[in-house]
Amino acid sequence: MKTISVVISVYNEEQILPAFYKEITNILLSCPCNYELIFVNDGSIDGSIRILKEFAAKDSNVKVINFSKNFGHEAAMIAGIDYCIGDGVICMDSDLQHPPRLILDIIDKFEKGYEVINMVRTQNIDAGLLKNVTSKLFYKVLNLMSPVKFENNASDFFAMTNNVALILKTEYREHMRFLRGYVQVLGFEKTSIHYKAEVRRAGESKYSMKKLLHFSVNALTSFSDLPLKLGIYSGVIVGVFGLILMIYTLYTKYKYNAPNGYATIIVAMCFMFALLFFIIGIIGQYISIIFAEIKDRPIYTVRETINMDSEQLSQIVEHTSKKK
Repeated sequence: MKTISVVISVYNEEQILPAFYKEITNILLSCPCNYELIFVNDGSIDGSIRILKEFAAKDSNVKVINFSKNFGHEAAMIAGIDYCIGDGVICMDSDLQHPPRLILDIIDKFEKGYEVINMVRTQNIDAGLLKNVTSKLFYKVLNLMSPVKFENNASDFFAMTNNVALILKTEYREHMRFLRGYVQVLGFEKTSIHYKAEVRRAGESKYSMKKLLHFSVNALTSFSDLPLKLGIYSGVIVGVFGLILMIYTLYTKYKYNAPNGYATIIVAMCFMFALLFFIIGIIGQYISIIFAEIKDRPIYTVRETINMDSEQLSQIVEHTSKKK
């Protein structure tokens, strides 16, 4: 590893950025290699960009990508990967819940020949009971539905060599992304490092339950087509129950002269219509993904870059031309 690129997503983190910058630079200065810090300002509306510009003005290793608006965490990560030029790339958040001290362990794994390093979160006290439970449930459902098996509790804190990053730069350009999943399915020599998420020192989490639900749905639909097959499975199940209900109704009619069962019919109809609309909603979700991919709009747009050299800017043009 001659050079390490650290990609950091930033969204309204002005309170924690000075502490993060001080801690990570202290770690990187002790590394036996060069480094670059690529901060991606994801449309922050606080003073984050001002602080990042101050870092860049006094430190040439700090490079800033400033988005024109908020495009989301996944877009910020892929933008940093697009611009990085290091032999190894480390993606992490700026809230200090991803411990910078683990960068030394990641570099050690690189030196041992590993090309993908998954950072597996063993504990996240700051998230609370509900988010911890739903996070574990998400991976169980994802592994159940997807033909590809993912490591439980893998986080947005991960690392890869430039060979792996090049694939993400040129091939995996979906608008509905699941980067932590991509790095697990690309192959290559991979390993894991387990860590305990630190307590957030300032600010608050930017992931609401609504955003997490949206993110989970995108991840599930990115790696599995099983929901599309629910129509077939549910049709068979409902057909069997319908046959049983018909036999039961005829039996009670002729055996006991029972009434026609108006309430039973209404309940059955409500159930079938609910199931039908649920399946239509799933199909609509996949259609919306197809629609987004067909439009092929930019994943992100950049307002400005700071401290980027000609090599980094030229490679963006090269990757864009290859994509087209």
